[in-house]
Amino acid sequence: MTQNSRTEQKLAELNQPQPWSGINAYRSDPLIVDLTAGLHRSLREEFDSLGHYATSPEAQELARMANESPPKLRTHGPRGERLDVVEFHPAWHALMRRSMSIGLHSSVWESIADAKGSEHKARATRFYLTAQLECGHLCPLTMTSASVAALMASPRVQKEWAPKILSRKYDSSNRPALQKNAITLGMGMTEKQGGTDVRANRSTAERVGEGIYRLSGHKWFMSAPMSDAFVMLAKTNEGIGCFLVPRLLEDGSANGLQFQRLKDKLGNRSNASSEVEFTDAFGYLLGEPGAGIRTILDMVTLTRLDCALASAGIMRASLAEAVHHCRGRTVFGKNLIDQPLMTRVLADMALDVAAATALAFRLADAFDRAASSPVDAAFARVMTPVIKYWNCKIAPSLIYEAMECLGGNGYVEERPVARHYREAPVNAIWEGSGNVMALDVLRVLSRGKDLFDLVLSGFERDLGASGRKTIEVLRAAMALCETDEGAARLLVEQLALAAGAAELARLGAGKIADAFLETRLAGGWRSTYGMLDARFDASYIVDLLYPAAN
Repeated sequence: MTQNSRTEQKLAELNQPQPWSGINAYRSDPLIVDLTAGLHRSLREEFDSLGHYATSPEAQELARMANESPPKLRTHGPRGERLDVVEFHPAWHALMRRSMSIGLHSSVWESIADAKGSEHKARATRFYLTAQLECGHLCPLTMTSASVAALMASPRVQKEWAPKILSRKYDSSNRPALQKNAITLGMGMTEKQGGTDVRANRSTAERVGEGIYRLSGHKWFMSAPMSDAFVMLAKTNEGIGCFLVPRLLEDGSANGLQFQRLKDKLGNRSNASSEVEFTDAFGYLLGEPGAGIRTILDMVTLTRLDCALASAGIMRASLAEAVHHCRGRTVFGKNLIDQPLMTRVLADMALDVAAATALAFRLADAFDRAASSPVDAAFARVMTPVIKYWNCKIAPSLIYEAMECLGGNGYVEERPVARHYREAPVNAIWEGSGNVMALDVLRVLSRGKDLFDLVLSGFERDLGASGRKTIEVLRAAMALCETDEGAARLLVEQLALAAGAAELARLGAGKIADAFLETRLAGGWRSTYGMLDARFDASYIVDLLYPAAN
């Protein structure tokens, strides 16, 4: 008998299931396999390889080490000179190297024949699977990918910087950006007096040349301070402008940025977030001098898709671990998963994870087709804030419930679910909190009600017999919001639930779609998980969406 076999036997005797590890995150997820079935075979083979890697003991160990050894800021060197560098554990660099090699920061902007027309969906699959491993290092990759949308506002800047951004190499050296093999980009929008209200920003930008400005001010949150440049907002004479600000000048000296501290965050601990002051920092103007908010919103829209994908991914990983645990633990003479209350709790959670995943991938599809399809363009505009809101909002409570399924075993740092739980809130807060998303939906409602008509007609078609009644409820919520801004969350949540039910139905999810629709849209009272009744086959739902490992 091998050492591993003896360990497994010992754990079985102690009624302690093996940790959820080494179970292919792609192949064990029937919904993702179905969602990607139409993609090129080479992509599906890549996803299979990534699914194997994401749950491997080696990769999980990298994730653990990166989060237990958070980054450190070195503001000064031994001679008192300013350094302003952030040091990371080697595990972080290993995660970054692997994720950049598969194009998480670049692939939507590349011309790859096998992914043509499905660039966002292919990247969404990679991102969703990688989120199940470790989310902290995804932050700079999200911003680097999304930054290209902002750089497009200035073709000259884009032409010079894009090749470095699109490189699939990883270069963590502390050198000027354009001297490196590859670069990453961060973002600085938030100031302590403004927060979400970026028009209250006090940072200033003074024009010193054609498209060149000097920026001075303070950012309360500067994401990923180890990045090679930052997309930042600052006031110009014409209004708020958007700028690309290198961290180092071409001679290797600092570009006026002085990092004050790293934020001591609840989660997202492997990644650095900083507070920074800057004086006469050289920056390139992106777009028009007074159109900075509009310019950066193109970038923000892409980051919101990633928030929805990451939330779906960590919910999937947490629930998969809970299901695995319940299959391997015996309680009161039965496997825990066969206890009726537990089965219904797991099935109820599985419905939300399935809907969240389907919605995030539907949004990625819409991004791919928006340029040629008015329906998809409308879906992307209306539903981006809705899906970001709902996926991110339900994640903390769902992951907590998954943690409770593991009992005390879930409440210790040795299990990834503890890290997922701490990680979950950042996606709801970053790039627009719940209220910001709700207000964004109202903004679309006030300016483009015709976009809602296109989206709702799709829901009505996909929901079949339930469609008309659901649309009546949504239109009533829309009418209410036109006179009562405070009702915006009612509309957003109803849109999310209707969209989730419609998408599951469109995908042919059968009993899964029916159960989601009946339990989420039929008006029943619910505030926690496990509220399924006997009409729904809870064991079927769990076994279908979370098949037992062979």
